[in-house]
Amino acid sequence: MTTVVVCAGGPKNELCSFSTFQQQQDVVFIGADRGALYLVEQGITPHAIVGDFDSLTDEEYQAVSAQTKNQQRFQQEKNETDTDLALLKALTYTPQEIVLTGVTGGRLDHYEAAVRAIYRLQKKHPSVELKIMNATNMLQFLLPGTYTIYADDGYRYLSFFAYEETVRDVTLRQVKYETTNEEISLGTSRFTSNEIIGAAGSISFSQGICLMIRSID
Repeated sequence: MTTVVVCAGGPKNELCSFSTFQQQQDVVFIGADRGALYLVEQGITPHAIVGDFDSLTDEEYQAVSAQTKNQQRFQQEKNETDTDLALLKALTYTPQEIVLTGVTGGRLDHYEAAVRAIYRLQKKHPSVELKIMNATNMLQFLLPGTYTIYADDGYRYLSFFAYEETVRDVTLRQVKYETTNEEISLGTSRFTSNEIIGAAGSISFSQGICLMIRSID
């Protein structure tokens, strides 16, 4: 399975751990703007770097450029964010999974733009799993269907929210608070802080877009 890890330039302490991805086969790393420097500092050679790189000094840009042959530098005046461009680059690798990190904990407008980008691309590419991850959380949009959710000590808590419209016929199994054919309405917090019981839980629903957030803290 091809996984693409996109590292953006948010606060360094908000990055997810790269160690698991470094141990896997068939993982592609892309640096977006200052995220390229973060990857190099972690001892990771980026497969590609993308952005206007306005957050890097000339010396820093030359250092990260020397680590990869695949560089795409854009003008600062552009319609897409650096993260948008990196996600589009990620899709060229025909991945089954895209993990985006480095977009939390800093500017809220950058975070909101990243969430909207993941949402838009998830609807357009339903066969690709798109996730936002940081040190303690994982965010993912689910389209109608049935999903197995495996237990993970790094993500003890499990929450679901309606995004854009009501989520209908929600059935949760093998979790602390199970449901059968219920609704997640816009604005409700009722489906917050559930927990998986055993090795795996599941969610199924027939309509709507469900925002799933897994957390440890």
